[in-house]
Amino acid sequence: MPPTSKSIEFVKGDTKQYELVFTKDGSAVDLTDWTIYFTVKENMEDADSASKIATSVSTFDDAISGKALIPLTVADTSIDVGQYYYSFDYKDDEGNEGVLLEGRLTVRRKVLQTRT
Repeated sequence: MPPTSKSIEFVKGDTKQYELVFTKDGSAVDLTDWTIYFTVKENMEDADSASKIATSVSTFDDAISGKALIPLTVADTSIDVGQYYYSFDYKDDEGNEGVLLEGRLTVRRKVLQTRT
């Protein structure tokens, strides 16, 4: 089955968290020993070393529940305003790898440029 394609967005310089929930046949998938990757590139053909954001999570608050939280820090989201390509990928406990979700990412400018 091909990965799901979806457009996502965040505001430049804000913290952001994505939650992915894994199920199979209606039951939670145990994420113990899994790694979830989030990668953002300006061009799909760019080398991984040129990624604007490249983060991974391999420890989960409740791996048995199948929930993975992918946090983005201010440093992660402080890339230039514009359009990018992203993907959420996985490597499971058996060494299988794949793309979970991919698409276009919009980084928006803050309406309020300074905060008091």
